[in-house]
Amino acid sequence: MEFWDLDQASRAEVFRQFRASDPFPFFEEPENPIGPNGPGYYVLTRHADVVAASKNPALFCSGKGATGPLDLSEEVNDFFGSMINMDDPRHKRLRGLVSAGFTPRQLERAMGAVEQAGVELAAGLREKGEFDFVQDYAAPLPLRIICDMMGVPESERAFVLEQSNVILGASDPEFAGPDDDLLSMVLNAGLGLATLMGELGAARLAKPTDDLTTALMTAELDGERLTEQELASFFILLLVAGNETTRNAISWGLHFLTEHPEQRDAWVNDFDTIAPTAVEEIVRLASPVISMRRTVTHDGAELGGRTWSEGDKLILSYWAANRDEAVFDDPLRFDLRRKDNNQVGFGAPGSHFCLGAHLARREITVAFRELFRQVPTIHSTGDPAVLRSSFINGVKRLPASI
Repeated sequence: MEFWDLDQASRAEVFRQFRASDPFPFFEEPENPIGPNGPGYYVLTRHADVVAASKNPALFCSGKGATGPLDLSEEVNDFFGSMINMDDPRHKRLRGLVSAGFTPRQLERAMGAVEQAGVELAAGLREKGEFDFVQDYAAPLPLRIICDMMGVPESERAFVLEQSNVILGASDPEFAGPDDDLLSMVLNAGLGLATLMGELGAARLAKPTDDLTTALMTAELDGERLTEQELASFFILLLVAGNETTRNAISWGLHFLTEHPEQRDAWVNDFDTIAPTAVEEIVRLASPVISMRRTVTHDGAELGGRTWSEGDKLILSYWAANRDEAVFDDPLRFDLRRKDNNQVGFGAPGSHFCLGAHLARREITVAFRELFRQVPTIHSTGDPAVLRSSFINGVKRLPASI
């Protein structure tokens, strides 16, 4: 974990050296709190290898666990990871059911919520002097959209944010002390969210409304529906994939724009033209999800010029792949007009590519459009307080001013 205390430039240099000399570095596993330690894991540091593994789930599976090197039970993996910890046919079934709930009407409703939230939250910054950008803008924007979509009552939203922070921040001393039982903390947070969604799902079955929870609970595929457990697990995934990641992309985005005022000025002066490439560049450098894991399913699997053995654990480092000099010219440069930006911040192409990538791109676009329109002088006034995590490139706080 000490590696993740390094600043971003130092991390990038370590990965650069690995790509040049040892593109598959091997590491011992941290202590497993609920089972025996495994054999260790390899990190894929090159863009091409991350993409190749993602495109071949038959050889590099997710069902053994996708969110870290530790071997957890199938029940724990399903509960906290939902479909990202599954392979076909289970993954195909669950993703199909979830996709069936995201009807054109639901997507249109979500886009409307994005517009309204962006306008109102940016307007709320106009009377502020010094403030925390994460707390006052980057965090509430995606959280509000997800909770609006799912029909979570306003009274429960602070609880949802708090439990999400616990699940993703357990490795950070700010969220957990040295004497805390991290496993219990995470499990209790997950159970709290599951209970909330179980109650909401049951209420929507009894009295349907126009929200995504109703759509998900009533969606059918080949005569099957989501169970309450599957709904709860998907909600936890939605909070991580759709809330935490978007909030961190927006937070890093303001930091990058403050550090590069010439890039910011160019975007302000031609917002609509630059927005599509700007969003991709922010996601590339932010890499909100640092990595995912795959497990080799067969002896003799080929990847990156070497042969792998069944059971080998591979950490797909999106953070490193997004800085691969073989793919990105001057990869540490922040360039809002970067062309052919094959970033893997939403995951690499394949069956596990982010289901909500389109919505996330829209949220980031609206976020900065409204900031530039309503508080055009906004800027960060200090360095981001970075989450100590090997999974989420999180920003806990970012001091800002208008």
